[in-house]
Amino acid sequence: MANDASPAADGAAPSVNGAAYPITDHTFDVVVVGAGGAGLRATVGCSQAGLRTACVTKVFPTRSHTVAAQGGISAALGNMGEDDWRWHMYDTVKGSDWLGDQDAIEYLCRHAPAAVYELEHWGVPFSRTEAGKIYQRPFGGMTTRFGEGTAQRTCAAADRTGHAILHTLYGAALKNDTNFFIEYFAIDLIMDEEGRCRGIVALDMTTGTIHRFRAQMVILATGGYGRAYFSATSAHTCTGDGNAMVLRAGLPLQDMEFVQFHPTGIYGAGCLITEGARGEGGYLTNSEGERFMERYAPSAKDLASRDVVSRAMTMEIRGGRGVGKEGDHIHLHLDHLDPKILHERLPGISESAKIFAGVDVTKEPIPVLPTVHYNMGGIPTNFYGEVLTKKNGDPDSVVPGLMAIGEAACVSVHGANRLGSNSLIDLVVFGRAAGLRCAEIVKAGESQAPLPAGSADKALSRLDRFRNANGATPTAELRLQMQKTMQNNCAVFRTGEVLDEGKSLIHEVWGGIGDVSTKDRSLIFNTDLIETLEFDNLITQAVVTMESAANRTESRGAHAREDHPDRDDKEWMKHTLAWCDEGKGQVTIDYRPVHTYTLSNEIEYIAPKARVY
Repeated sequence: MANDASPAADGAAPSVNGAAYPITDHTFDVVVVGAGGAGLRATVGCSQAGLRTACVTKVFPTRSHTVAAQGGISAALGNMGEDDWRWHMYDTVKGSDWLGDQDAIEYLCRHAPAAVYELEHWGVPFSRTEAGKIYQRPFGGMTTRFGEGTAQRTCAAADRTGHAILHTLYGAALKNDTNFFIEYFAIDLIMDEEGRCRGIVALDMTTGTIHRFRAQMVILATGGYGRAYFSATSAHTCTGDGNAMVLRAGLPLQDMEFVQFHPTGIYGAGCLITEGARGEGGYLTNSEGERFMERYAPSAKDLASRDVVSRAMTMEIRGGRGVGKEGDHIHLHLDHLDPKILHERLPGISESAKIFAGVDVTKEPIPVLPTVHYNMGGIPTNFYGEVLTKKNGDPDSVVPGLMAIGEAACVSVHGANRLGSNSLIDLVVFGRAAGLRCAEIVKAGESQAPLPAGSADKALSRLDRFRNANGATPTAELRLQMQKTMQNNCAVFRTGEVLDEGKSLIHEVWGGIGDVSTKDRSLIFNTDLIETLEFDNLITQAVVTMESAANRTESRGAHAREDHPDRDDKEWMKHTLAWCDEGKGQVTIDYRPVHTYTLSNEIEYIAPKARVY
């Protein structure tokens, strides 16, 4: 394997070592992995602080999945009626089904308005009111006066909010002289014997060369792992690469059993129809033409939180009231709305419905079905973005040199269920927080110790193993088995029997990776190899998700157990931690307490109560 050479003080230094995989070394103050909303916001913050920053991304930045976010970004601006960050916090705690850490939720909601105005000043073209203020629309679970009224809290740029934010952040990163390494696939973290993260190893897919990045701080902003499921709104690039690297480093993931199904993915395609469609007045009907959400959530109706709407839709289908020839989906109506409103506020939705469902939204309903949309679980962090692990009895032990933000992280502000439009604000608030924290604890240009001997060997051994895999099973076959197992055994409704079967099936798929086959032996744009590496990342997260779901014997948020229908605060008001030992094929589970304290005395701890809609 490759012989290590000490990296240069800065920039790139090719290692001439005659090995099968010659390495080019780089040294930076901060390396950000991922160029979505969270990664770019952290990148801008670190660069502005004078830190030499690299952003390593497997796709061009403006192709990151944040570009697909539609409905908007939440902040208590009060532009469309009264609002308060405390009401936003209450809604977020309630939406999390009381599993969210209340110190982190307070941080999110208090800083949300400033983060949105910052984006506006950088150039995000938000939709406007007639008075020229940022337009805000209602979203599920967002209320005023601690649940009394409906809040218009979600700031929108038509239905292309993520697109507008991502392009603006990319421009800001370029303005601040960020070093981009585009179409570089991060293979693994570099950890030293003391448990400090020292950098990453990556493959430049355009040249087939290996690059080792040494840094004082590595920030993982690699997104979710929605592609572990068969039907998902996620891009095909959403393979949770950072989560898997953390597992291989011997660190835990948190709350992986909580997977959000968005109520309105286009039937047969999975393409997202934003919650903003219902925020603008859209509604759901069954085969009898009934607006059934009034039965499940008499107050919030079609704007109940996503877990409630998804389960209601599933129950209608199970009850024989689904629409279509197979009776296996539901109708979303926008045809009663003014076409001018649809053109102004939901142009992308109208286009997507036409392309993927052949529907003219001004005349007919859109066929929709609950579809995997978001992963509440991920890499455990505090509200600074610092990665945590349970060590020597301390459940909040900081892993030095490593941060995580965005959907890859579990702060945890979303707890058991994320409210719509809280994801984009999560990206920018905690991306900003990570940048501020790096400015405090990372010293620009500080000398870094040489990397440990053989620091790239483990990553390159994994690369070489999959590059030369000559088993009998194509990666695509294993991936499909994984996705169908997760869709069938770990979906909207779960039972112990179904989950136990799922554990057996998903472990069987995991074991099958030893028989995987790759045909392409090259290194330049080898999609066969990259998809195999991504599948290896996905399958460990799928196993951890299934094991965590089977372990939690209650119903909370997006985790609905038919055999344990009640929320059990006495036994299960705690975060799940899961470690994965690939060598033994085992998952180990432990727990962290939920932070039931706030950051200030401006709002008291919000105690759990029954959920009434």
